[in-house]
Amino acid sequence: MTDLGLITRARRRLQREALQRKNNVVLRTMACQVSQNLPEAQQKPIVFFNASTRLSGLSLNAGFSILTAWSLGLQGVPVVHFVCSSGLQPCVLGTNRKDANGAPPCADCIRQSQAVYESSQIREFEYKTDPNLDNQLEESSLDQLMGFEHQGVPLGELVLPSLRWILRRHNLADDEYTTTLYKNYIRSAWSLARQFEQLVKELDPQVVVLFNGMQYPEAVARWVARGYGIRVISHEVGMRPLSAYFTEGDATAYDLDIPADFQLNQDQNEKLDAYLSARFKGDFHMAGVKFWPEMSELSQDFQATAAKFKQVVPVFTNVIFDTSQPHANVLFRDMFFWLDQILEVAKTHPETLFVVRAHPDEARKGKASEESVSQWAQDRQLDNLPNVKFVPPQEYINSYDLIRMAKFVLIYNSTIGMEASILGAPVLSAGKARFTASDVVWFPQSQQAYLAQLEELLNAESVEVPERFKINARRFLYWQLYRSSLSFEEFLEPDGLWPGYVKLKNFDWQALLPKHSNTLAVIAEGLLREGDFMLKENQE
Repeated sequence: MTDLGLITRARRRLQREALQRKNNVVLRTMACQVSQNLPEAQQKPIVFFNASTRLSGLSLNAGFSILTAWSLGLQGVPVVHFVCSSGLQPCVLGTNRKDANGAPPCADCIRQSQAVYESSQIREFEYKTDPNLDNQLEESSLDQLMGFEHQGVPLGELVLPSLRWILRRHNLADDEYTTTLYKNYIRSAWSLARQFEQLVKELDPQVVVLFNGMQYPEAVARWVARGYGIRVISHEVGMRPLSAYFTEGDATAYDLDIPADFQLNQDQNEKLDAYLSARFKGDFHMAGVKFWPEMSELSQDFQATAAKFKQVVPVFTNVIFDTSQPHANVLFRDMFFWLDQILEVAKTHPETLFVVRAHPDEARKGKASEESVSQWAQDRQLDNLPNVKFVPPQEYINSYDLIRMAKFVLIYNSTIGMEASILGAPVLSAGKARFTASDVVWFPQSQQAYLAQLEELLNAESVEVPERFKINARRFLYWQLYRSSLSFEEFLEPDGLWPGYVKLKNFDWQALLPKHSNTLAVIAEGLLREGDFMLKENQE
C-alpha cells in the first residue's frame, strides 16, 4: 500500500473513532432519559439478542433493536438484553478470514455494547469450554460436522449458514481452515446454548426478539427458545431506507399474508409508480448500500448480437452465501446446480441467446463472493458458447432494459423476478422467494416440472403472461414497501461514513411512546398482543 493509501486509511479510522465517540454520547444520554422515566414493570420480560451486526458502531439492526427495547420499557415491559462478553470464539463479524483461531476484536465490541446498553438490564454470556464436546469434535470430518449434534442440539446445522456467509461460499472446502473454524463455531454455539437455556429457565420470557435468526449466535437462541415453547420474533432490514421488518417466521424467508381483497387505490398506485420510476433507474438502497452506482444502456454491440437470435432469455442469479439461500433450495440442490441445468438446456437451443447476469453484490468490496457466478462462468467456458452471454457483477448494464427485450425471464429467487412481473415479463422461478407464494411468477413444484416448463416456454412461438402476475406483483411490492417495512427515519439517520451504520437523531424520550410513533405502535402490538407487524392504511 502506498503512503497516500496509508494516510487515507489512518484518516478514515480517526474519523470513525471520533464519530463513534460522539454517537455513543448521544446513545448514553438517551438511555439515561429512558431509564429515568421507566414505569414499574408488571409482566413477564422480553429478551433481545443481537450479536451479529455491529462491532464498533451502531448498525441498522442494532438501532432497530435498542429503540424497540426502549419503547417497550417505557410501556412497562421489562426488557433483558442477552449480551456477548467474549462469549463467541469467534463471532461471525469477528472471524479472522486468514486465521481460524484468530482472536476476535472483543474489546472494541464490548466497549460499543456498554454504550448501546447503557442503563439497560443485561445478562452477559462468556465462553465456556466443554471437554466432552472437544473430544467428539477432535476427529470429526467436514461431512460429519455438517450433521453434528450434541445432546440433541443440531449444532452443525445451526452454524452452517454463518460459516457459508463468512467464507463467502456455499460449497465448503475440506481443508484445515474450514474445519477448524467450523469446530470453533460449534464450540461457541454450544457454550451460548447452555447459557441461553439457563436464561430462559430463569426468566420465562414472553417473547424472544432476535436479529435475522440465521446467523449462528441468534439461530442457536431461536432453537433453544422454540424448544421451550417461547415465541420468537426476528427482524431484518426493510425495503425502504432506515426501515425494518419484524416476523414470527424466518426473517430471511417470511411470506407476506396479504388480504385477498387488498387492491391498490389511485393514490397507492401513484406512490408505487414513483418508487418504481426511481428503482428502474438504479436509484435505491438496501441496508444502506447502493447496489447500482450507475446503470448503462445496452450497448450497440450487445443489441447487434441479440438481433442474430430468435429470442433472448435473461438468467438472473443470487449471491450464493446469502442467508436467504437455504430457504430457496427446494427444487434444486443449490443455485449453481440450477445454473448447470440451464447451461445444458442452452446447448440444445442455439436459437436462443441466454444472458447470465451476476448479481452486483457478488463483487462488493469487503463482501466479495469466494464462490462466484463469475468463476462458474469461467470454469464452464461460457465465452466459447455462441448463444450464452455472461454479464459480470462489475458491468452495470440496465437489467430492466434486458427484461424489456426478453421473451421470458429466469430467476433463482432474486427480487428482480417480482420487478420483471411488474414490467409485464413472464418469469420462471427456480428457487423459493418471498413472493413465490403470492402468484407473482411461475414456480413449479418439482425440478422435473420446472425443466418441462422451461422447454415449453423456449419452444412456444409466444408467451402469454397471466394478468394476475402483474397485479399480484404490484400488490406484493406495495405491501412490502409500505405495510411491512417499518420506518425508523424519525429516530435514525446514516452516520455518513460507513454504509449500513447509523446514528440517533435528536428527539425527546416521549417520541418513543407508541402514541407518537406508528412504527413502535405496530411493533408493540405485534410483540405484546400477537399482531402481524403490519402498518394499516392510515399509518403508511
